[in-house]
Amino acid sequence: MYYNHNGQGKKPFSFHKLKKNICIFTLSVSMFSVSFAADTVSAYAASLDELTQAVETRKTLPVQSNEIENWPAGPLIGAESAIIMEANTGAILYSKNIHEQLYPASTTKILTCLIAAENSSLDETVTFSHNAVFSIPVGSSNMGMDEGQSISMEECLYGILVGSANEVANAVAEHIGGSIEGFAEMMNQKAKELGCTDSHFANANGLHDDNHYTSAYDLATIARAFYKNELLAKISGTPSYHFEATPTQPDDFILRTHNKIVNNEYPYEGIIGGKTGYTDTARQTLVSCAERNGMKLICVIMKEESPNQFTDTVDLFQYGFNNFEAVNVSQNESNYNIDNADFFQTDNDIFGSSKPVLSLNKDSYVVLPKTAVFEDTESSISYDVEDESQIAKIDYTYNGVYVGSASVDIALNTESSYDFDTSGQSSVDESTANEEPQENVIFVNVKRVLSVILIVAGILIFLFIIKSIMQNYSFAKRRRSRLRRKNRRKDRMRSHFRDFDF
Repeated sequence: MYYNHNGQGKKPFSFHKLKKNICIFTLSVSMFSVSFAADTVSAYAASLDELTQAVETRKTLPVQSNEIENWPAGPLIGAESAIIMEANTGAILYSKNIHEQLYPASTTKILTCLIAAENSSLDETVTFSHNAVFSIPVGSSNMGMDEGQSISMEECLYGILVGSANEVANAVAEHIGGSIEGFAEMMNQKAKELGCTDSHFANANGLHDDNHYTSAYDLATIARAFYKNELLAKISGTPSYHFEATPTQPDDFILRTHNKIVNNEYPYEGIIGGKTGYTDTARQTLVSCAERNGMKLICVIMKEESPNQFTDTVDLFQYGFNNFEAVNVSQNESNYNIDNADFFQTDNDIFGSSKPVLSLNKDSYVVLPKTAVFEDTESSISYDVEDESQIAKIDYTYNGVYVGSASVDIALNTESSYDFDTSGQSSVDESTANEEPQENVIFVNVKRVLSVILIVAGILIFLFIIKSIMQNYSFAKRRRSRLRRKNRRKDRMRSHFRDFDF
């Protein structure tokens, strides 16, 4: 028996009882953990079942492009919204709820990088503020930048497109727009310039905001501009990027993409690149670009479940490349040609080369189902063009669906092919003889035009001379008539006075 400082009795310390209490506590914690884990698994299973059911429900949603007459039937996918757009023509090959306003998540960053590329140089230094680093949620995509560190704009583009780093998107926004809010205004202005109609952007990284939304159509429209930039296209197709330590960024690390098509977990021949996105509200989103058979296709997937955003994209690319083809306009168009094209073509003379003055753009094409021919299209011509090298644009539709356009271009090469040194004439003639004849173009033959003008002028001069002769002949005839009348009057007067003797 031990005694406390008050002299009262106290039981000795029992290690056995402590061990028993520990066992009871451990058992209680274990039972709670098992119960919690069971509840978690049950909740996850219920959530997974709900997501699976949502995917199956979305597969029943109508695909609007499947309702077009004689249009190839596209796959039924689990995404809420999806589009396949041909990048060069803007033709839409597959459409499912393409104007529905949804949350883009990190696919927002293709617009962020497009604006950055257009408003900065690659060697500019971007410094990370406290707000850029600490305003993003813990656990969201980042590459571990600290306040006060700095990297080049080129490294920022890799950090955003390869690693989907949210703090880097923030830093770029502050660097270019002065603030994240200022940059968001630039995003909305750029989207409007590109022709977006369903969007409003509130930040540069795509983290959820009720006022930050877009559509599959708008994302594809933005991606058309994005993939015209060779550097951005290259970076979006980069599986990994090595960041080396610098005096302003002390870490050496490798950033790897989450895009399973780009890193070949779901390989696809012809893939150029893409950008992934995810939030709990947006679900899985993906923008991708691939090129085959003379066509460049952009695919956008919105509100899908993993890994279906990748399998959907592969299926839609297969649908596009297998069922459609590019058809050159200048090789097939006949409605806008003048039958006697030679009338509009110049020869080698002092007026310049024999290249056409006006012609259909030889690179223009339309995208048609492989079951259709060019003659199945309908066309309309517009003279409202902004490009000074063009005078008109011809738009083409197939069963009411826009499939591409062709421009009527003005030849800007006015360099004379006439050589005043006769010793070089043979080489000029040989090069001219080897040129392939121009087809389906509108020409101007200066010599023949001048000949026509001279002939018309000659005819007018001849008519003027004939008119003058006729007028002179008529005047002379009238003068002779007056003289004859005058002489007759004199004769009568003489005969009258002969009867009188003065």
